[in-house]
Amino acid sequence: MSDSSEERSALPSVAFIGLGNMGAPMSVRLVRAGYAVTGFDLSEDARATLAAAGARTAETAADAVRGAGVVVLMLPSSAVVEAVLSDPAVSEALIEGSTVVDMSSSDPMSTRRLATVLETRGVTLVDAPVSGGVKGAENGKLTIMVGGAEDDVERVSPLLTTMGTARRAGPVGAGHALKAINNLLSATHLLVTAEGVLAGERFGLDPAIMVELINTSSGRSGSTDNKFPNFVLPGTYDSGFGMKLMVKDMRIALDLAHELGIASPLAQSAVTVWERALKELPDTADHTEIARWTFQATAEGTADRELVTG
Repeated sequence: MSDSSEERSALPSVAFIGLGNMGAPMSVRLVRAGYAVTGFDLSEDARATLAAAGARTAETAADAVRGAGVVVLMLPSSAVVEAVLSDPAVSEALIEGSTVVDMSSSDPMSTRRLATVLETRGVTLVDAPVSGGVKGAENGKLTIMVGGAEDDVERVSPLLTTMGTARRAGPVGAGHALKAINNLLSATHLLVTAEGVLAGERFGLDPAIMVELINTSSGRSGSTDNKFPNFVLPGTYDSGFGMKLMVKDMRIALDLAHELGIASPLAQSAVTVWERALKELPDTADHTEIARWTFQATAEGTADRELVTG
């Protein structure tokens, strides 16, 4: 992208709400791409970090949103997204013709309802959740699953491509549905990988060699390719994505399946185990802690946990 002032002035002004582990590097990439970004987060430190990267920051979400052509949300849940957008001050600050891009992992049914409400105010909603973790956010290598009308998606595509590879998944809500399903799959194979590696280790196999060979075999997954070698086997458990958020996404996917009349017994079992781990681990636990929890549960003789298969 050219650094000419003419091209920069053609870019829409952006409000970025939510400057956490993912939102911080994503917003910095927008700044570096030439967007005029105004950021807001409840954390003063998070706002200061973005300001140091060259962005403006605001003391409230409404102040960040005021006058913005695009409002990007990177928040913990649909409940928080709805709370922000239903704030009377934010509603007043949203300008007609603007686009809200919800990059959070939100409930697709909530997203559809919210899109209808915003449409009555002349505001478009596009959902664009991401996969790729903190490293992907820092390197602009995120996979971005986009939901919305084709014209609406095309309008925000240049902004999204500064953060990764964006592809339209379908109409509004499609991105959030796909992201929840993706995380349900990710969580399930992370759990079963932990169980498999534990069984192999008990047999006498080296976990690192197991993972290496599985990664050239049919059992390969994102868990064996990334999470085990980078966060589990080194014992750091610091991927940057919290267990609370993973369980929330799993529950969204499972609830969606149930709403559509799909029983999903395996998904139900996985959610049950993850919810048990969530109760037993600290609130700040990284989602990769499910592996350590699995190892410790067996070591403590508590592996026979009751599963509810629905």
